[in-house]
Parts: sequence; structure tokens; C-alpha cells
Amino acid sequence: MTESSRIRSDIDYDKRGKQVSHLAVPSSTNDSAYGTVTVPIAVFNHGTGPTFFITGGVHGDEYEGPVSLMNLIRELEAEQIEGRLIVIPCLNLPAVMSGNRCSPVDGLNMNRVFPGSRDGTITEIIAHYVCQVLLPMVDIQLDLHSGGNTLEYIPSMMMWSCPDPERRQRTFDAVRAFGAPISLVDQALDSSGILSTIFEQAGILNFGPELGGAGRVDPATIRITATGLRNLLKHFGMVEGDIETPESQGRPPSRLAEVADLENYVMAPDSGIYESFVDLWDVIDEGRPIGQVHYPDDLGKPPRITHAPRSGFLLCKRPPGQVKRGDNIAIIGQDLDLNKHGLR
Repeated sequence: MTESSRIRSDIDYDKRGKQVSHLAVPSSTNDSAYGTVTVPIAVFNHGTGPTFFITGGVHGDEYEGPVSLMNLIRELEAEQIEGRLIVIPCLNLPAVMSGNRCSPVDGLNMNRVFPGSRDGTITEIIAHYVCQVLLPMVDIQLDLHSGGNTLEYIPSMMMWSCPDPERRQRTFDAVRAFGAPISLVDQALDSSGILSTIFEQAGILNFGPELGGAGRVDPATIRITATGLRNLLKHFGMVEGDIETPESQGRPPSRLAEVADLENYVMAPDSGIYESFVDLWDVIDEGRPIGQVHYPDDLGKPPRITHAPRSGFLLCKRPPGQVKRGDNIAIIGQDLDLNKHGLR
């Protein structure tokens, strides 16, 4: 049985035109007995076509998605769209406003709580609204991420390898159309409670980029994202025009890559100050030293070397020098084996 959401909004998803408003999430606190957390939303509805739902700011320290989506909302008019476009630039607004991965209201990581709960915390109520109200009307879903404060990726458009061959190929075609420096088939470290997992289980086309990170907004990454968003709208026939390839923008073609399994994730072997020996894009051979952990409280203790568990290239790294044992310090990518994934 479907539970009604507690979130209120004046948005009419069937209304034609462009609407910019907010979702009102009930929040009763010491400072506001009948207060709300307001999550901005924009809806474009015109002509005939699919419903495309785009989110950013699921993690509050990932700025590239929110900035790119706010720019898109300002630039786009409903008359340019064929279909329905739903955009929430900052789905976890409290986290975005605090600049933290998790919500300062309830301490939750939104991308671990889907499908949420009607009677849960603020983060869970928002997740519940997405799953109960928005998901049933959606044909395509895009969730914009980046490395946030603690990781930095080569800007990558990413998909999970799904079991349905037709949907897998359609997803891969969209990933390539985006035109990021890396087109990536990824192996999730932990897929429980993730937004894309919910849409995948519903059989809905879904994908999402990892757009840089390191706690900054890089101009080149914003340009790549802006073009990629337009490319996807063109790819799905929602906006007129030709796809802008990386080559047409003066960039190399998108590199087809994969994260084969969890061994590609390199974790800090100890706590201390991590010194990396490699940078993004660097070619890495299995067994190569890629960094070392220093012990500032024990000058007599030699640094602990970290070795690459396999060959490939550095797709992602940890910018902060301070590490704790078990922190992710690197992700190694490999060139994509199309046959292994049944892609062409």
C-alpha cells in the first residue's frame, strides 16, 4: 500500500509551463514549532516526451551538481522542452547549506536511507517523497555527484552494470552522450539505500556522474557538466540540436573505463598524514608504491608504504592529507572491456 507523503508543495507536475517553487518538509523544533525545511524545485512541462528527473546535492559538500543545475534552471524555458523535466538542485538542502556530506539536522547520509520513511527524520521524509511521489512518474533519472571534501575524481559519467541487456545498452549510450572525460561502468562499494539503486530496482533508466570534488567548484568541470546536461536532453529528444562531443570542445574523446570490483578501492593502512606519490590520470602498475602514511607523533617510526593492488590509472584520490585507517585514498580504473559487460 502506498503511503502519502507529509511533504507539501504548490507544484502541479501535470501543469504546462515552467514552475519554480519548493517542497515544504515539516520540521518541528525548539526554534520553530510549526516550521518547515524548504527544498527548491523546478518543473518544465511542454509538448510530448519522457519525464526526466535530475537531482543534485544529495551530499552537501558536492557543489558541482547544485551549481550546474541552478544554472540550467535559469537558462532553460519550458518552450524548449519536449516532455517533462523535474530538477531538484539540492535534494539534501540542510547538508548543502552546511557544506557537509551528511545532514546537520539528523546526521544522516541521504544516499544511504532510500526509500526513506514517511514518519522518519527530515532526510528520511525527503527520500520517502522521492520514492512515493516522484519515482512513479519518472522515465529517466540522473543523480549528480562529486568527490566532495574528501575525494577528487576525474570528471566521470557513471553507470552501474544492470542485468537487463537492453536497459544496460540504453544506459551506456546515454553515458557516452554526456561526453565526460571518463565514461565509467562502476562497481559500488556499498549500494544499500542509494537513490540510483531504488530507480534501478524499479527498472528506470538511471545514471550519474562524479564531477571532480576536493571541496571546490572548478570552471572546467562546470563547463563539462553544462554541456553534458544539454547533451542528455538532446539525446533523449527533449531539446533540439546536435550532441557536442568532447572533440568538438577541444578535448580528447571520452575514455571508456570501469571499476572492476572492490579491490580497485585503496584504503589507508593506518592513521596519520598521507603523502600521495601519484596524481589523477597517472598509469599505475600492480604493486607500485602509490603513497605513504607518516606518523607525526613518532619520528622514529618509518612511513608505511601503500602499494597498488592492481594495474590501471588513478581515477580518484583523497586530497586531505590527514587520514584515518580505512579511509579511501585512491580508486584505480581500468579500460573498459565491452564484451565482459555485453556492450557495444
